[in-house]
Amino acid sequence: QLQLVESGGGSVQAGGSLRLSCAASGGTFPYIMGWFRQSPGEERRFVASITWSAHNTEYSDSVKGRFTISRDNAKNTAYLQMNSLKPEDTAVYYCAVKGRPAGSLVDVSEFDYWGQGTQVTVSS
Repeated sequence: QLQLVESGGGSVQAGGSLRLSCAASGGTFPYIMGWFRQSPGEERRFVASITWSAHNTEYSDSVKGRFTISRDNAKNTAYLQMNSLKPEDTAVYYCAVKGRPAGSLVDVSEFDYWGQGTQVTVSS
């Protein structure tokens, strides 16, 4: 069973930066790694994802140009560099993995494994 452990969340002022990490361990290869976020009272929403080769990445329109997803397959770890943070980026951020290489890179229902979440708070 794949386990995901996120780290790097915290509080920052608007315009600041944070870097999230997601370490995967277990028997399933993390073909596609992604980040989603959820604010109180809202559904979980796609942020970014990356294929195993890192040749393909996807971003939500709200973070495009500010966030960068990357991965280190030797460490089974994905990263989310978040720059120019805005108060509306405040949410719990979840790492997710698809255990197969095909299908959607953005559909929350297609991701098989989830981390426990890490809080990101951006103050104005």
